[in-house]
Amino acid sequence: MNKRGLDTMNNIQRLCMEIKDIHLDQSELTVYLLENGLEPYKPYVATSNVNKRSIYLTALQALENLANSPTMMASIRIDDMTASDFYENLMKRIDQLESKIRTMPKSDNPNGSTNFLMFN
Repeated sequence: MNKRGLDTMNNIQRLCMEIKDIHLDQSELTVYLLENGLEPYKPYVATSNVNKRSIYLTALQALENLANSPTMMASIRIDDMTASDFYENLMKRIDQLESKIRTMPKSDNPNGSTNFLMFN
């Protein structure tokens, strides 16, 4: 428990928050997290740009895999939403995540520097 008496959130819980209403198998989510450098049951560090970016990359990967799987798409039922509506909303969410990831810092560098070598 943390200082306020609340349990801290782990990476797999944070990922589930990011892909709300999409219920995937825990083992599948675990693989996605591991592929993006995160331990599923380690605490989520909200102040870390690296941790946050990895969660977004993992959510993007999970949603892209869902969008590319007609069988999984057909199995999802959401009240008053057609499959095409669901797919359109899914693609919008994928676009949002891609945009967010592109603009996020790739490190936890405190000065916010994004230096790179232009010439070699």
